[in-house]
Amino acid sequence: MSNKSIELKIENSVAWIYLNRPEVFNSFNREMAFLLQETLDNCANDSNVRAIVITGNGKAFCAGQDLKEVTDPELNPGFRKILEEHYNPIIQKIRNIEKPIIGAVNGVAAGAGANIALACDIVVASENASFIQAFSKIGLIPDSAGTFFLPRLIGFQKASALMMLGDKVSAVEAINMGMIYKIFPTGLFEEEVMTLATTLAQMPTKAIGLTKRLLNQSMNNNLEQQLALESDLQIEASSSFDYNEGVTAFVEKRKPEFKGN
Repeated sequence: MSNKSIELKIENSVAWIYLNRPEVFNSFNREMAFLLQETLDNCANDSNVRAIVITGNGKAFCAGQDLKEVTDPELNPGFRKILEEHYNPIIQKIRNIEKPIIGAVNGVAAGAGANIALACDIVVASENASFIQAFSKIGLIPDSAGTFFLPRLIGFQKASALMMLGDKVSAVEAINMGMIYKIFPTGLFEEEVMTLATTLAQMPTKAIGLTKRLLNQSMNNNLEQQLALESDLQIEASSSFDYNEGVTAFVEKRKPEFKGN
């Protein structure tokens, strides 16, 4: 699928979703937000897709909201619709799709763009990428679950400062503070992301999806609740094809061939 604002490429069981408004640093308008949701739904429902990459075309990952849309009386849907119909559903889909999702930050990730990246399961960045909680610069508050995920990633104090001051965080700073998983050289970025995504796509997708569910629930559960859920989901995982294949391959001293179920 290819269109004005979203591109989708599927190969080797990996869905590559490209934010495709490079002329405005892949900032979101209403069309792009709805198309990203539709594309995520399609990837969730496609059994051939076992890993998803979200990245940007051009120099940026995503600059957040297209301010031309919100300052044009004819185009502006209003902040309630922007949040409840655009960004909140995107974050919910990223977290609820039980497949690994990589946020591949190829350039600047600002505002909602930064927080969409940080909602992904694994975040990697090009060495020239940067992250900016840009909201305070224009008198807004962080949205797109930034106030939920960022303090959990880097701690309350550091998150407070970044959100209030709007500091630009380099890729090196981001990895040093635990915000992201890895940095890749700019010239090798797509190749390295492809290797990572292909590895994930060949792993036991069922177990990874259940792990993701456990991590989501751990945000709210107490210890007893989490232990009980681990028991339930471990039983579910142990009934999968991939568990039997993994154990058999271990005993036979060969590489397992996981099917994702």
